[in-house]
Amino acid sequence: MNAKMASGAVLSDLPGYKDLLPADKIDLNLLSLIPEHLIRRYMLIPVKKSGNRLFVAMTEPFNILALDDLRLFTGYDIEPLAAGKKEIKMLIEKHCGTPEVEMVMQDLGIEPERGEPAEIPEAEFIDQAPVIRLVNLILTRAIDEEASDIHIEPFEQFVRIRYRIDGLLSEAMNLPHKMIFPVVSRIKVMANLDIAERRLPQDGRIPLKLHGSDIDLRISTMPTMFGEKVVIRVLNKGNVKKFNLAQLGLTKYNLKRFLSFIRASHGMLLVTGPTGSGKTTTLYTALNEINTIDKNIITVEDPVEYTLANINQTQVNEKAGITFANYLRSILRQDPDIIMIGEIRDPQTAEIAVQAAVTGHLVLSTIHTNDAPGAVTRLINMGIAPFMVASSVTGVVAQRLVRRICLHCKQESKPDNKEKAFAGLAPGTSLFAGAGCEICNFTGYKGRIAIYEVMTLSPELQNIILQNVSTEEIKQAAVSAGMVTLKEDGLKKAAAGLTTVKEIMRACLRE
Repeated sequence: MNAKMASGAVLSDLPGYKDLLPADKIDLNLLSLIPEHLIRRYMLIPVKKSGNRLFVAMTEPFNILALDDLRLFTGYDIEPLAAGKKEIKMLIEKHCGTPEVEMVMQDLGIEPERGEPAEIPEAEFIDQAPVIRLVNLILTRAIDEEASDIHIEPFEQFVRIRYRIDGLLSEAMNLPHKMIFPVVSRIKVMANLDIAERRLPQDGRIPLKLHGSDIDLRISTMPTMFGEKVVIRVLNKGNVKKFNLAQLGLTKYNLKRFLSFIRASHGMLLVTGPTGSGKTTTLYTALNEINTIDKNIITVEDPVEYTLANINQTQVNEKAGITFANYLRSILRQDPDIIMIGEIRDPQTAEIAVQAAVTGHLVLSTIHTNDAPGAVTRLINMGIAPFMVASSVTGVVAQRLVRRICLHCKQESKPDNKEKAFAGLAPGTSLFAGAGCEICNFTGYKGRIAIYEVMTLSPELQNIILQNVSTEEIKQAAVSAGMVTLKEDGLKKAAAGLTTVKEIMRACLRE
């Protein structure tokens, strides 16, 4: 391949298309200038027109044959812009459609263009091979891209499929609205749900085996104005083998405190944070660390996300009247050493958990608060006496998940003014960020890492709690006693090049 083009530009000199125009601002009228078969054959997409020049994002900007074909068909001078294969494929599927989806539409005799909503009888389509292929495509692509959730959302004229990857939702594909009924019905059949019931929410699960891994899909359906929305939680059971202390990402300072909580003979460890912050992973890791033959460990969860070896796991069923509180009363008669409660969310559960912690049991649980000191106030607001909270809780861990900088495109980066102000950075300070590449889907991030706030209930802090003070006063006392806040832990990891200040701002400023 010739390193130079007629214009004298070399590959390293070519701008990426993102330097010229963001993907979400591509003029859709430009797509009509290039036949779709050329777009797919040469893996390219037009992004801008200026005078007689047409800027085209391409995976092979030096492909002379492709450039000649483009000049012939469009009549424009072609300015090639370097782009990755994965990115171009994503853009083509977004703006031109997904070939697999179009094949399904053809096999079913459905026009792929968006039209007026029209129902298709489930019985006619849900067992047909094209619908099965389409649902399999949606599921397998999500698993391959390591999505944690799949959203199937019906709107007036189309159905949007989104994947949650590294904590953020992104659009994967769109379907004609007509497909919502057969797709949802196919998923319901797989999950043993009632396909005739569209007025009420339903929950189910689908066990799968893919690429040698056991996958558990948790299904939730909900009626909306234009059909049933489906959210699928993707649980890879193989991940349970990764639950170890090194994987958590605790600093040595916080790890020492964490170990003191879980190795105690009794007391309560609370893990707090919003939904999706990794609380269950932390609890499972703690159980794996202390799971020995001489311990009787029992859990009560809602639901059981992963099966742990040699641990007795139970699941609540509120429809049958089996709640956390009911189960806990039974568990205490099972001679437990360690009890893990999925969540403390009502006064009854809180009271039994506290009683268990002060009568010789080690209790691990989660609670929804913004930070570690807030967990103490939350228990007191549930009706637990301050002296019982002070004597039962040994430690609280607050956490958030932030995106990790992609190792393949990591580079030095200058923080902007907002980042400098948030992090208190000195002028001229350089940090790190991801430039964006095929590996990270041009986001600059790949994977996630946790930031923590670990609070030990020392005798001094117990005395503060007995005075029934505010959350802010508890926090001040905890910081004085050595607690590293979420923000401080996050900024340390940003300084180490693990994440960015922007991610810490996103995680901490929402509180």
